[in-house]
Amino acid sequence: MVERVKTGIAGFDELLYDGIPVRNLVLVSGGPGTGKSIFGQQFLYYGLTRGEPGVLVALEEHPAQIRRHMFNFGWDVKKYEEENSFALVDAFTGGIGEFAKRERFVMRSIDDTGEFMDVVRAAIKEVQAERVVIDSISTLYLSKPIMARSILMQLKRMLAGQGITGLLISQVGVAERGFGGPGVEHAADGIVRLDLDEYKGRLFRSIIVWKMRGTPHDMHRHPFEITDEGIVVYPEKIITWEG
Repeated sequence: MVERVKTGIAGFDELLYDGIPVRNLVLVSGGPGTGKSIFGQQFLYYGLTRGEPGVLVALEEHPAQIRRHMFNFGWDVKKYEEENSFALVDAFTGGIGEFAKRERFVMRSIDDTGEFMDVVRAAIKEVQAERVVIDSISTLYLSKPIMARSILMQLKRMLAGQGITGLLISQVGVAERGFGGPGVEHAADGIVRLDLDEYKGRLFRSIIVWKMRGTPHDMHRHPFEITDEGIVVYPEKIITWEG
């Protein structure tokens, strides 16, 4: 039997025959507005409600904004931070600003690979994390493209070695067919692609599991919605873009 981690994203676990295999590092890729960050935050918060501590590494958004956005979905992480079961790593502000001074885990420079790994490792150890989300891995490729794959492999070894299941959020262009920076597709154990496409004058959201080590998975593209309570996938519906 494969030990699995339930994502808590309605309908999605059915595409993986009941969840992501434990220790898998999954790339969640998509263009702007597809819901990638929401996907990661929903995954973390669901874990917290099940007693599974988590860490969110924020590379592209201010921690205060992240907490506010999560709260708007009903995902109030404040009590979990107070209980020391959730940590938000600030890799965005560089420690600049009044809000940044209150953060427990702050990276002064994203260009410092050693600091990046040390701060993430410290946050994981502090809360005894079982789930980790890096949002977004694309920032590493933009700021340090030569070292990005090395950082990814270090992350993968560190997370897998501690039995942690992780998500890497990856930004791609609207018309881009890839999943992230060079090499990231091979480093990841799984790839989930989120898309926002125009069809007959209307935008449609869709999701497809491109690969997932350790388990069979659904091979179709399915519609999903972003509701007031998060992402809802419709596994019984298949998108073919016909008719």
